Amino acid sequence: MQSLFVRDLAQVVSPAGRAAPLRGAALRSVDVLEDAYVLCRDGRIAEVGRMREVHQLGDDVIEIDGRGQVAIPGLVDCHTHACFGGDRVSEFDLRAGGATYEELHAAGGGILSTVRATRAAGEPRLREAVSRHRGWMLAHGTTTFEAKSGYGLDCETELAQLRAIAAAGAVPTWLGAHAVAPEFASADEYLDFMLAEVLPEVAALAEAADIFLERGAFDAEQARRYLEACRARGLALRLHADQFTEAGGVPLAVELGARSVDHLEATGENGVRALAASDVTAVLLPVAALVLARPQPPARALVDAGAAVALATDFNPGSAFCESLPIVCALACTQLRLTPAEALAACTVNAAHVLGRAKRLGRIAPGFAADLVLLGAPDWRYLAYHLGGDVVSSVLKDGQVAWARTPAAA
Repeated sequence: MQSLFVRDLAQVVSPAGRAAPLRGAALRSVDVLEDAYVLCRDGRIAEVGRMREVHQLGDDVIEIDGRGQVAIPGLVDCHTHACFGGDRVSEFDLRAGGATYEELHAAGGGILSTVRATRAAGEPRLREAVSRHRGWMLAHGTTTFEAKSGYGLDCETELAQLRAIAAAGAVPTWLGAHAVAPEFASADEYLDFMLAEVLPEVAALAEAADIFLERGAFDAEQARRYLEACRARGLALRLHADQFTEAGGVPLAVELGARSVDHLEATGENGVRALAASDVTAVLLPVAALVLARPQPPARALVDAGAAVALATDFNPGSAFCESLPIVCALACTQLRLTPAEALAACTVNAAHVLGRAKRLGRIAPGFAADLVLLGAPDWRYLAYHLGGDVVSSVLKDGQVAWARTPAAA
């Protein structure tokens, strides 16, 4: 593999240090090198330095002109539902007219609407969908993403989703307990089926298991049974919790040693304190809160208390049809009261930590994967500052250009 030399960058910016996850003051500590370069070899970062320190590079080096651009680490989206069939644009219309998410779900819409479309799609079309969504995310700087199943709620479609996710190079999570499948009379009966019939097949395909612990979905005891069975099969644990109500998700996540608990729009002071004292990462999803007109999660309180915090898109067809981590960073700064540095760390180092990849993703430092985002901006903070702008100019994955914006015609 040839070496790649990105030269004359206005800035190279990375969360400071090597620790993960970052908390408190460390979350807002960034290293900024001006008039800098990044040298990549064999898919890894070999050197980072100032242009005045450049040495003889050899004949096999491909050069990229970074003048007027800023390099940040490849963004990591640690919570998406990127594998699905159909859309929910009609429900978007109904919500705009006043219908609530929970009302739509109770009427057979919401998640169950996507379940019907995903079951009908078949695996080839699901693979096409994840590949298409991967392209959308890449154009916004996401070089690594997680994706969940949970729109099959049967054996065949859940496995097809996980295979499609893995085929796209994403990190697969089994969300077998997203909702109760319509064929079952109760949540307990459905979980009996999932744990006996589907989990043995899933364990070879997924890295983690997730559950929607919420009113109208699964309660804390059902979540405990599901997660303990998944842990026994070697899966890491994650939870959707406190989106609408505090139903015991945070204490359960802490007790079971989950990697993350996600959403937290309804989390109160006790939950904040519990997370701050734990190793569980709080994954915040501001787009979903915005779309559903929910209170934003208590990001400032979590960070100030010392909790590990990550940001993600929650990309899905219903409550967060948004693939852009730069937009998430903008919302984090304007609505969640995080600083640009905290937002950057939350969707690089800390998000990589949630996926078990913080030793090789999330920083621009020697030995890390050569995943870079070049911003066509004079300052790295444009990532959050330029709301919805075309700030990403090109994206490198494993030391190769994976996406580049086509210059506008003169």
